Amino acid sequence: MEVLLVEDDAAIASSLRAGLESSGMVVHHVSTGADAVASPIYDIVLLDIGLPDFDGFEVCRRIRAKSDVPIIMLTARNEEIDRIFGLEIGADDYVTKPFGLRELIARIRAVTRRRTTNNNSGASVIVIGPLSIDVASRRASMADEPLDLTTKEFDLLVHLAEHPGVVHRRNDIMESVWDTNWYGPTKTLDAHIAALRKKLNDPRWIEAVRGVGFRLEQPA
Repeated sequence: MEVLLVEDDAAIASSLRAGLESSGMVVHHVSTGADAVASPIYDIVLLDIGLPDFDGFEVCRRIRAKSDVPIIMLTARNEEIDRIFGLEIGADDYVTKPFGLRELIARIRAVTRRRTTNNNSGASVIVIGPLSIDVASRRASMADEPLDLTTKEFDLLVHLAEHPGVVHRRNDIMESVWDTNWYGPTKTLDAHIAALRKKLNDPRWIEAVRGVGFRLEQPA
């Protein structure tokens, strides 16, 4: 797996590079947004938000305009609004510093594995009232209007829509959509749910069941 690491802190970049390469990955490091946008498309992008020329959000937007490569944002910011914004402009996942190398590697493998699985999927179209999801072509629409979803938002929507009306437990969602052996925090899930509700234009599509998880069904 070839990784594009976009990080302006030399010490952090060196540590991450060593850890990822010890796990069998090939790491290409750049330290500016301009270099990141100009780089070839690799298998995944690890993108720091705080860069010297323009921020990671702008880098994410520019990369996403030309490629659907998986993007994981790395940041010291822990505000929900930042996580939601990053996901809305096309990031697949959002990891808050400080984080463990094992967690990051698990996120990388989960994002790329899920992408491969979905690209090979031959599933049919899911229709729930005005919501239509073509799993094979990875397209979704609401009342015939296309939904502009990130990779992870689409995966999450499919997971919930496969069994409408059923409550999906948090850990089950994380294990299915993010990683098969997920034991970490689920703040990323909350951010994706918030972004997905906004794009569905009605938060009632996804109901939070306190202490359990989430349920998707057509609003009454």
